[in-house]
Amino acid sequence: MAMISLQPPLKWFAVSQVPSYNPKSVAVCCSLSLPSRTVVTAVEPAPVFASVKAFAPATVANLGPGFDFLGCAVDGLGDFVSLSVDSNVRPGEVAITNITGNDPNKLSKNPLYNCAGIAAIEVMKMLGIRSVGLSLSLEKGLPLGSGLGSSAASAAAAAIAVNGLFGGKLGVEDLVLAGLKSEEKVSGYHADNVAPAIMGGFILIRNYEPLELIRLKFPVEKELFFVLVSPEFEAPTKKMRAALPAEVGMPHHVWNCSQAGALVAAVLQGDVIGLGKALSSDKIVEPTRVPLIPGMGGVKKAAIAAGAFGCTISGAGPTAVAVTDNKERGKEIGESMVMAFMREGNLKAVASVKRLDRVGARLIGSTPIDRV
Repeated sequence: MAMISLQPPLKWFAVSQVPSYNPKSVAVCCSLSLPSRTVVTAVEPAPVFASVKAFAPATVANLGPGFDFLGCAVDGLGDFVSLSVDSNVRPGEVAITNITGNDPNKLSKNPLYNCAGIAAIEVMKMLGIRSVGLSLSLEKGLPLGSGLGSSAASAAAAAIAVNGLFGGKLGVEDLVLAGLKSEEKVSGYHADNVAPAIMGGFILIRNYEPLELIRLKFPVEKELFFVLVSPEFEAPTKKMRAALPAEVGMPHHVWNCSQAGALVAAVLQGDVIGLGKALSSDKIVEPTRVPLIPGMGGVKKAAIAAGAFGCTISGAGPTAVAVTDNKERGKEIGESMVMAFMREGNLKAVASVKRLDRVGARLIGSTPIDRV
């Protein structure tokens, strides 16, 4: 069986439609020792804002047969990062001063062990920031281990915030690489969450060495709704990845390749029925993870029976994701899935119906320097 080396450099393509908790704030110096792929900006940029606030959306990774190479962003859920120039933080350093929202006591304030901190440090390295210190506040809108790209959302929001604070000098490829550095330390070197979190929409990871990303444009005139049902159960990414098979038989390899191709075609054509069918067809990863999430098998059956075009595990789980083209039907599908989680797995769950986020991480607020 062929093995894949996941290391990065980044090329970016666009495809159009075709027929542990530390209660104290810890500051970490941003040294300028960088990987060879990263180029520090020639002149250290000055901050253009005194503070900024950024948002990054939740993501659905894998999308069934697209393990580690397909993902998309969903609207209305995500993490927030507020970033300020802070004279109390030593120049060239970043300090995490506050964490609120979901599971704040489970997250470290040491930037070396926090997704937002790691990404912020990487962007500061890329920009060569050494004259000012920054304080960072993280608001977790996403629960940990939910399968909705919680770590990626924190990293993406932090990367966008640091870059925005200094005038947006870095391109999307650098920001994805900064987010990937965070993902690598927390859950593994995979871009199917952080790339769509930063870029929005559907993203295909064409290659990891060097990293190449392809934006898949879902037609704006087509309706697409994601039914996201999250049970009260945590599925850590590292644990779920450890359950994957070491080898894959050729028939399943061929099948999954064909379904991933069909899924990409469905996205580009705006074929929600075809997208759902392909999304439900994984024969490699999903079968090994379903037994680890109580009731998931029954939840998938309930979603299809209620009219969903397809259903699978979102990322590493435990959130289940179904697709439809009608919001009201999506609500009915969600209710059926919630009941199935209780009936089949004895788990309480909550459902939401969300559209595709086509924008990705963005600044949502800023304070000019002259107001400070």
